[in-house]
Amino acid sequence: MSAVCLLVAGMLRATLPTDAFTLQWRHSVEKTLWEEDYRVEAGRLVLVQSRIAGSGAGMEPPPDATLVDGTWRWRPALPPLPHIRITSSPFTADYRVCWRGDCHPLRELAHSQAIEVVTVEPCAG
Repeated sequence: MSAVCLLVAGMLRATLPTDAFTLQWRHSVEKTLWEEDYRVEAGRLVLVQSRIAGSGAGMEPPPDATLVDGTWRWRPALPPLPHIRITSSPFTADYRVCWRGDCHPLRELAHSQAIEVVTVEPCAG
């Protein structure tokens, strides 16, 4: 099984023992929950599905999204990614990273309360 690494300024801050995770956050204006499911495949991150519980303020679901139980769902047409970068700030609600049924605040996982860019990528080897 693969693992997912969280880095800040190139330094490893956490290793998640999983090859699949969900990134959750709330839009800073609309306060609407957004979720993205990722899976590690061939050393890359594949965005499997995006979900949003509403729309507005630049958060409109794409035309191919389907509404299921009040949540818009779709698969973004993105190629596999080497990493994603998330700006973590104490001035906005924290991101949450979920795997195997548990969710954890990103700032807690990255051991940071400052404004920092957290790189999420498959761990090498």
